[in-house]
Amino acid sequence: MTNIQQVLFELDGQYMGHPYFVTGNALFNAIARRLEDQAARALHVSHGVFVPGEYGEYPPTASQDGYAGKLGQSLPEVESYADLFVFRDPAHRWLLDSRPRDAHNTHPLQGHGGRVAFDSTCWFGRPEGTRNHRRSVSWYLHCYLHVGSGDDVLPLSEDVLDGVQVGGARNYGFGALSVAETRLMDVEALDCSRLEAAQGSDETCWIELVTPYVLDTEHPCGDSQSIPWWWGVDDEAELRCRETQFVDGDETYTVTVVGHGQLVPYSGPNPVRTAVNGVYRVGTHSRFGFGELRVWPPGADRVPERIGAVSGGDAA
Repeated sequence: MTNIQQVLFELDGQYMGHPYFVTGNALFNAIARRLEDQAARALHVSHGVFVPGEYGEYPPTASQDGYAGKLGQSLPEVESYADLFVFRDPAHRWLLDSRPRDAHNTHPLQGHGGRVAFDSTCWFGRPEGTRNHRRSVSWYLHCYLHVGSGDDVLPLSEDVLDGVQVGGARNYGFGALSVAETRLMDVEALDCSRLEAAQGSDETCWIELVTPYVLDTEHPCGDSQSIPWWWGVDDEAELRCRETQFVDGDETYTVTVVGHGQLVPYSGPNPVRTAVNGVYRVGTHSRFGFGELRVWPPGADRVPERIGAVSGGDAA
């Protein structure tokens, strides 16, 4: 049994960094310095995805359905494999259609001496005569932790996690996080029935790259690797690749990655095992958040409206 510890942080102040996620490398370094050496060596940290604390409803793939209240302010119940990814999509498809999605999917900007920071709170005006003229939406950060089998490290206490800082200008107080909620869970115990039904069938499952997958790295702790054989891709040119920087202390290393957000057909024999391995992440630098995968069963789509549009077109 390998547990993961889900953590939902609240952003306590302004933050300088990527507007949609915080790398697992940044979160790892913020947390590991608070741990003893043995625990730090065992720790694996996912990328953190920013989440607005706003009203929503459970997506069609989740085990629960209907209205969910202020879903972004707490961790949703996790009973099935799909529940793990409610907060892992930066598009926040769980937001109610009645809310201003474009505004809720973008951090408000603040200027500091020519540098741009992202604020922790969005403010929205209301027409005069309403009970309150303004309302606010706070921002949160979702990530999860796990360790190698046999290491008795999790769960990390809130005292360890509370107050970590990420992003730039941390020496000026930027990027402070406080723990909103944390939960320990067993991935192996999740309901994967939709993927189990697809196992052995002729229908195609799909793999979504939730975080970038590393192909080449200059960092000494990682090795260059090819496209996995169980991706239904014949040539690297079919994929969207880019270079990024991996920071380790005072050193910066160039890393070539397959960009996140892409879908590739799954050509392996066991989608359930691949799905579980994808939660723990695969490939070089996986302990720092790279290589997180989600397996979609046949007939599913992360944008359900697309299925209806295609079906409607065929019917016409």
